[in-house]
Amino acid sequence: MDFYLTALLQGLCLSGIALGIYISMKIFNIPDITTDGSYTLGGAVTGMLLSNHLPIGIVLPVVIIAGGLAGVFTGLIHTKLKINPLLSGILVMTGLYSINLSIMGRSNIPLLNYTTLFDSFHFIADLNWNSLIVLLFIGTLLILLIGYILKSDYGITMRATGNSEKMVSALGVNIDRIKIVGLGFANALTAVSGFLMTQFQGFTDINMGIGIVIVGLGSVIIADTFINWMNISSIWISLILVCLGAILFQLVLAFTLSIGIDPTLLKLITALFVLSIVSLPRLNLTRN
Repeated sequence: MDFYLTALLQGLCLSGIALGIYISMKIFNIPDITTDGSYTLGGAVTGMLLSNHLPIGIVLPVVIIAGGLAGVFTGLIHTKLKINPLLSGILVMTGLYSINLSIMGRSNIPLLNYTTLFDSFHFIADLNWNSLIVLLFIGTLLILLIGYILKSDYGITMRATGNSEKMVSALGVNIDRIKIVGLGFANALTAVSGFLMTQFQGFTDINMGIGIVIVGLGSVIIADTFINWMNISSIWISLILVCLGAILFQLVLAFTLSIGIDPTLLKLITALFVLSIVSLPRLNLTRN
């Protein structure tokens, strides 16, 4: 039970990544690889500040700003230098590796003897269930915030930009600015996941973000599959499904480990699982 509870907690920690990729991939149709770097950036900033005994109230805003700036740089490279968005993300992600290492000062920062978010809020005695309450509260706040933004006038403009840039541009909207802000917002959410996961696992590591983009992508694909199957148009339900996709993704990996699969094959299992989710709807369409 604790094994699957841990997977559930990890899924909630990674919901920020899923929501960030949902914005970049589904709203703007931009495959943003900055995620690998901005996730680690969130963890690096968190580890560095907490190890210097700064309070959570200061750490979280700094993490959000740092992740947002990473996305902004990707947006600027893409829009102002007219570089392919995929390559723009790769360039920023590559540069962030050195930046993250400089922030940390070493490859790993343990946080076992420092006060974390989960130490600051005690609702019940059991640590795992207490963490679940904290993460559910944070996840709810993220969904409410993103839903409110996407349903606002600015959010509607963001969504329209992803659907038809030419139409929005014809209305006099600055497309480049919309994309830059959107990518900044998406990577700020990703950095929040790094902030949460670092405190949940009790350390931050320079390699913690390697391949993390596929976790977020898989979560969004799972959610998108259910959204299409059930013909869901509600933004609120879509955001909830994205978070549930992140949880389901982690539960599947936990099940894989629980049945005795070699942990060295976990990345391969992850890739095959995402491939199966992507392929399933297309196979059904072929049969019809």
